[in-house]
Amino acid sequence: MATPPVPEMFDVVIFGASGFTGRYVIREALKFLAPSSPYASPLRSLALAGRSRDRVAAALRWAAGPGPVPDIPILVADSSDQASLSALAARARVVLSCAGPFRHHGRPVAAACAAAGADCLDISGEPEFMERVEAEFHEVASKNGSLIISACGFDSIPAELGYLFHSRQWAAPSVPVSVQAYVSLESDKKIVGNFGTYESAVLGVANASDLQSLRRSRPRRPRPNIPGPPPPKGSLVEHDKTLALWTIKLPSADTVVVKRTLSTVTEHPEGLPGVEETTDFAEHRKNFWSSVKPAHFGVKLTSKSFLGIAQYIFTGLCIGLLGGFSFGRSLLLKFPTFFSAGWFRKSGPTEEQVSSASFKMWFIGRGCSDTSGGSKPDKEIITRVSGPEIGYITTPIVLVQCALILLSQRGNLPKGGVYTPGAVFGPTDLQQRLQENGLSFDLVSTRTL
Repeated sequence: MATPPVPEMFDVVIFGASGFTGRYVIREALKFLAPSSPYASPLRSLALAGRSRDRVAAALRWAAGPGPVPDIPILVADSSDQASLSALAARARVVLSCAGPFRHHGRPVAAACAAAGADCLDISGEPEFMERVEAEFHEVASKNGSLIISACGFDSIPAELGYLFHSRQWAAPSVPVSVQAYVSLESDKKIVGNFGTYESAVLGVANASDLQSLRRSRPRRPRPNIPGPPPPKGSLVEHDKTLALWTIKLPSADTVVVKRTLSTVTEHPEGLPGVEETTDFAEHRKNFWSSVKPAHFGVKLTSKSFLGIAQYIFTGLCIGLLGGFSFGRSLLLKFPTFFSAGWFRKSGPTEEQVSSASFKMWFIGRGCSDTSGGSKPDKEIITRVSGPEIGYITTPIVLVQCALILLSQRGNLPKGGVYTPGAVFGPTDLQQRLQENGLSFDLVSTRTL
């Protein structure tokens, strides 16, 4: 039988396919690759890309196992070789950028996609990278029809869609004033994090001043009108009686991304119009955003025991104290297991640890049942988003579903530009898709304070 010709254009190209997360993204994408997919899928052609053809091929064999290895084209591309990235972007409708840390490897990919007019989704949770990409490439991406959307993994779509789901539970005339998210990571086995996440945190501390300088250099974005002051800051560590969990404040990308989405909606109260959207979707988009209410937002990490919180504090102190200078960073990156009290390791989690892990993200909102009666909160709504392991299961699910929406609903989305996932995917059927693929969105309780 003759080998089918390699297409000139691919629906999706996965860049960084041989990495820890990349191989799980391959496995998830293969579920939806037509014609072998049992789902009605718009994904007709797929290619994989990375620095080493052999390593990408090995990742494909792992992802396809124990079944036969499909004939998927492999493209050689390196973030240090802009020409190779330009050639990749020229052949892709959607690029899934999975090579981190993104402050090292993500910018050239975004630049190539913006220039070529290819859409680009990444799984970054690095605020400095995300905001710098917006500053540098929004105009050219808008002009060339390239949608560039960061944080399309566990960072930060469960938080974004979770906030939007929560906000829409406040039926008029009630409004939220504050929404606090609580992240609970659960497992029957020891929880082991992705070394790339740890490395990004270390580099984030090292480049904290760069983020502040970037923000000072840009025009201040509009702030949403929230009917009340932010809640008291409280202690760093607290025991939440409602959830029966210990909590610690988390300097999370989720907070930054949700606030950027609310700022975008403040500028565009009816949302971002699609380049060729249908009349029905335009009406749906306007109705959707009219039901979303801004609130003060923050994220806390939780643990059932104070010992778990102590582990988070130890890791944070080590990164905070040592991440600001070169020798300290080298120690942190050389001995991640020690400096994270076993939370991170270079080899990553085992398959057994991945399959046993899950998450819950609680959203506790407090607000006013009727703003005409004043701004003192008298109502509480609790919602929850839950799903499987965050880095290798939930992230690929979220990323691939976002790509499928780009392939199947592109006309209903903005022509191009650099945006947050909530601003683009909020009015789409992404929440429904995630619910069909292992995540859940639940209204837990409503009560009068």
